[in-house]
Amino acid sequence: MKNILFILFCTIQFVTFSQSKMVWLNTADQLYEKEDYHNALIYYQKVLNDTIALSQPVLPYEVQLTNRALSKKKKEMDSQLVTIEEYTNHQIAMCYKNTFDYKRAEEQFSKTYQTEGYPNDAYYYGNALKNNGKCEQAIKVFESFIRSSPESDSLVEVAKTQMRGCLFILNDSGAKTEAVVELADSTFNTGSTSFAVSYFNSEDKVMFTSARPGGVILDPEQQSEYLCDVYWAEKDNNAWKPAVNFGRPLNSAQHDAASSINNTNTIFYTRWSENRIHPKIYLARMMNGKFFEAYELDERVNVEGYSSQQPYISMDGKTLYFSSDRPGGEGGFDIWKIKLDEEGSFVGGPINLGPNVNSSANEVTPFFHEATSTLFFSSDGYNSIGGFDVFKSDCHPDTKIYSLPLNMGTPINSSFDDTYMIWDAKLESGFLSSDREICEFGHCYNIYEVRNSAIVISLDGYAYNMETDEILPNTNISIKDVTGEKANYQVSTDENGYYAIDINIGEMIFMKAQKENYFADAAVVNTESITQSTKLQQDFYLDPIPEDEIRLEGIEYDFDSDRLRPASKQILDTLYKLLELNDNLMVEMNSHTDYKGSEDYNLDLSKRRAQSCVNYLVQKGINKDRLKAIGYGEGSPTIWVDEHKEPILDAEGNKQVLTEKFIKTLSKSDQEKANQLNRRTAFKVVGEGFKVESE
Repeated sequence: MKNILFILFCTIQFVTFSQSKMVWLNTADQLYEKEDYHNALIYYQKVLNDTIALSQPVLPYEVQLTNRALSKKKKEMDSQLVTIEEYTNHQIAMCYKNTFDYKRAEEQFSKTYQTEGYPNDAYYYGNALKNNGKCEQAIKVFESFIRSSPESDSLVEVAKTQMRGCLFILNDSGAKTEAVVELADSTFNTGSTSFAVSYFNSEDKVMFTSARPGGVILDPEQQSEYLCDVYWAEKDNNAWKPAVNFGRPLNSAQHDAASSINNTNTIFYTRWSENRIHPKIYLARMMNGKFFEAYELDERVNVEGYSSQQPYISMDGKTLYFSSDRPGGEGGFDIWKIKLDEEGSFVGGPINLGPNVNSSANEVTPFFHEATSTLFFSSDGYNSIGGFDVFKSDCHPDTKIYSLPLNMGTPINSSFDDTYMIWDAKLESGFLSSDREICEFGHCYNIYEVRNSAIVISLDGYAYNMETDEILPNTNISIKDVTGEKANYQVSTDENGYYAIDINIGEMIFMKAQKENYFADAAVVNTESITQSTKLQQDFYLDPIPEDEIRLEGIEYDFDSDRLRPASKQILDTLYKLLELNDNLMVEMNSHTDYKGSEDYNLDLSKRRAQSCVNYLVQKGINKDRLKAIGYGEGSPTIWVDEHKEPILDAEGNKQVLTEKFIKTLSKSDQEKANQLNRRTAFKVVGEGFKVESE
């Protein structure tokens, strides 16, 4: 009887224990579906080991960088050919992946990636290896995953991208910068986490997110060191003063984070709902340092059932950038923008920045650097070193087209998550958020200060003869700051026709190459969009000045008049630009007629027509002392040329001058062509060094 009772007792205990495991498993699954991975992890672990205490600390901030592009809804238990233990181990690994605890994710996926029921775990295992700096091992796992022909084509493409990232890391020459990255002081890094620095109307005043003691809480049971608030701090004598909590109503009993301000003291920031999923972007208006109640932005930014986060306001306050996994993107989280009016209200709808910026993975934490027209953001796609890396993409100021993203390299990027990169106007210093430091929870952001290495922009090139491609030594190159803020200076090419100078970031310079007996050549060099040390090349090609006159094709006058037609003025505008560039030249404006009419009349008409050209150029701004009008009438006929302007030679190989006698030997149609050639306006360079002689 005792044995029967003992067996019955054990059976009841086993059934009760099994039921408890299923309750924990169901609870964990429900939390996982809600993307509450931290608490789901506790219950999954209890399924494997019921001695795990419920008092395990919960991370103090929500997962902002959820990889939705790679997430896969779990299969129902009864449709998987896996055991409960295998399923639970897989879910634990996924929790670590989704909370960016790469070390624990690697350990857990090493147990599951060869399980038949979860072939995609091989990709996640490779990704965890890469994020832990084990690139050579990760490449082998990725290769095996790709060869296994998994069902998910999208994951195969991402695996190929991750492999390229591994090769980028292993190639030291392409993955390093000279920036210095240091952990910021206790003003920023106090409490359990800090991240998302943005400028607060000044580079000496910033806002940032932190979970620390003294934050805003409503429930006495809450601990503010596990709840994110927005803080501000300012610099005094090159030292940061203690941070100040913005308080209510900007900060709430939810997580409040990732803020940005426009020119009218309107703050945009991220807030999580009570169910702790799908963060939204809120707006709060400030007056005299006090805030009105914040409100959630409408569906143009916040789409129900999706996440919108990490707002950034352009310097002029006219554009809101943000990250969202809303429909219509390239995949995962994308960077979007929407126009704002002076009050911070929307103008039109949101615009996706497109495939040059957004990948099939996730792009987050946008920051637009106005001085260089460069977008900085973080991505776990492209050639990522590990986790999220900081990338940059130049935006063309006219076309608004973004260049392909460029990885910022180490030490800005690491094998962990590196996000929220911002820079000062001169790209000399900035802030970065990263979880690269060892953390009790496996994924804790800290704020880092970044000092950029001195950006050196070298510019060199050669001067050439346009006609012969020969080098031109001793060519004078004048350099002028377009803004007028810096003094002009000059350099000369050496005996090899070569020159080299260093220029500064954020400059726009006008360069002009001049040499005696040559027309000048010019170029504009703009370094405003350059964000790293760069070598530029600018060559110059100078046309020799001919001894003969240069015909101006298309100059027309009213019949029997010296009045310029509109088409003629357009031709003279081109000559004006040439004289503006070659401001040392003096020229003759020559006018010619055909032989029709009296010689005196033709001479007078040609003089008046030449003078009309001079008058027009003087009116445009050319110094009258540089110009001389000469009318030749019919007395200086030109030569007979073909449709390609090449001389038509006689039987002895001589050029044929279009005299009246010669013209009358031609056919009637050719006679008209010849007379038209003689009716011309031209210019001829008759002197150089005008400015020198005038000083």
